[in-house]
Amino acid sequence: MKTYMPSQKQADSERRWHLVDVNGKILGRQAAQVASILRGKHKPEYTPFLDVGDFVIIVNAERVALTGRKLEQKRYYRHTGYPGGIKDLTAAEMLEKHPERMFMLAVKRMLPKGPLGRKMLKKLKVYSGTEHPHQAQNPQPLDLD
Repeated sequence: MKTYMPSQKQADSERRWHLVDVNGKILGRQAAQVASILRGKHKPEYTPFLDVGDFVIIVNAERVALTGRKLEQKRYYRHTGYPGGIKDLTAAEMLEKHPERMFMLAVKRMLPKGPLGRKMLKKLKVYSGTEHPHQAQNPQPLDLD
């Protein structure tokens, strides 16, 4: 009996669109499940070195919840490239200014590093409100818990 090996062409043809509402849900738990869908681990033809995952649309990113004291204690760092140019934001400031970026970073850090992970991350669409421009793709609501 031979092992079934999907080609990248077959994987591209079977992609679905999922709509996830994260209103009041915990950031890390939602990000872990979304990363799994982006990788394609929910499919029987999952292959670690191929991008067989689906597209995911996240809405209400501004209403995501954080547990404990993460809003005050968690910090997001970036560097300008100049000496002494490190900048940081608390999770509360990041949630207020860039809620989409906060969710995107959480998922990005759970995906593989390198070209494959960057390709998977392009299938994630994050929006702070309830509106999104992907109605034509007919996304199916997905309840993650």
